[in-house]
Amino acid sequence: MKTIKVSVVTPDGPVYESDVDMVITKAQSGELGILAGHIPLVAPLQIGAVRLKKGGNYEFIAVSGGFLEVRPEQVTILAQAAETAEEIDVERANRAKERAEERIHAQKLENIDFKRAELALQRAINRISVTEKKY
Repeated sequence: MKTIKVSVVTPDGPVYESDVDMVITKAQSGELGILAGHIPLVAPLQIGAVRLKKGGNYEFIAVSGGFLEVRPEQVTILAQAAETAEEIDVERANRAKERAEERIHAQKLENIDFKRAELALQRAINRISVTEKKY
């Protein structure tokens, strides 16, 4: 099977670079599966996991939004934040999830920015799911 080069980059620098068989990710318009030779494409990404099929295995990267650029032989993901499953501190992600849930529940009592708390919750759940490979 032909491979495609994948680069995941954040403002802090590169997070991942390798040749893979397939890239699966969630864009704002829906889930995308990308193989070598895919037509050029640019799409905004949702908070979610990037699944990278390499041989018979999958590698997972948690991304917090950003953009996907596809060329026939290369995929570049420009993410606001990205972590491989091995880099994620699960305890920290669980604490962030709990804080976000508390903010959402307290929103009715105080003037809390609901959207901001909701996005924080999505990011925390995504990071936890990536470590558990629940995609």
